Amino acid sequence: MNKILKEISNIGIVPVAVLDETRQALPLAKALYNGGLRCIEVTLRTAVAEESIKIISKEMPEMLVGAGTVLTAEQVDRAIAAGAKFIVSPGLNREIVKYCIDKNITIIPGCATPSDIETALSLGLEVVKFFPAEAAGGIGMIKAMSAPYTSIKFMPTGGINIKNLNTYLSFNKVIACGGSWMVSKELLKSGDYETVTKLTKEALCAMLGFEVQHVGINMPDVGAAGKTASAFETLFGFTKQERSVSFFASSGIEIMKKQFLGKNGHIAVSTNNAARARYYLQRVGVVFNEETAAYDEADNLHTIYIKEEIGNFAVHLLQKNNITGDLKCRKK
Repeated sequence: MNKILKEISNIGIVPVAVLDETRQALPLAKALYNGGLRCIEVTLRTAVAEESIKIISKEMPEMLVGAGTVLTAEQVDRAIAAGAKFIVSPGLNREIVKYCIDKNITIIPGCATPSDIETALSLGLEVVKFFPAEAAGGIGMIKAMSAPYTSIKFMPTGGINIKNLNTYLSFNKVIACGGSWMVSKELLKSGDYETVTKLTKEALCAMLGFEVQHVGINMPDVGAAGKTASAFETLFGFTKQERSVSFFASSGIEIMKKQFLGKNGHIAVSTNNAARARYYLQRVGVVFNEETAAYDEADNLHTIYIKEEIGNFAVHLLQKNNITGDLKCRKK
């Protein structure tokens, strides 16, 4: 994927906004930014869309701005001139796609059928918009189409909200979801940007799904670690399970077989997507110890430690799949 598509994949959620007045543009962008999202798709459905893109791009260059509902080559040119970094269309128009490719412009056209996917592949596209997502069969349809077309990835849009967001994002062929629930016309009309920020934060929390998975206790050797795990088993009935470098006493307590990271031990924080979680934490200044990064067999980030300790505990992210077992991970 190119740089823009990789950024969209890291972001995970693309707010899709219909603006009726240019005065809505900057407050909306700031509300999304304050909520943690640095991306917006402004649809070209209104007369002020082009100017709104220009305002956001100029005043907030840190925002990744895209133009949606693009139907003509002229609209492509105007959107790009206004500052849009990517183009989104509701359907797949071969002429528009070729026009964008020839100009090295990132375009995500709408697709809803296998025939659409084959056309997209013939044009050299890697990512398409699945639209209208819920009405066209939802995640079940995406999975069905992914079976024969293994190289294509999707950005579903249409009917997606905080309740079904992770149903889509949990599938590895979905790079991001487009949604309008945090930027609804009702919120924009009333100027309720505080609620926009609140809904944005809630969406990010739901997407990342941070949870304390287990606490690690450092022990000097295997014998001491085994004895400690046995004590938890005897006292509380927690099943003692031996792993390669530690014992687990239930899923919430890990006893290391030797002194490990962290003065007092470590805390594992699980997440729906470790790579995306690292991206968001880095954006707020968190520094990671890249030497601790481990990847699964599909090259997905599985675990990585934050560089600084918190309360004398080392803290690491942990991908939620296979969170307690011995996963065959590797260093890059």
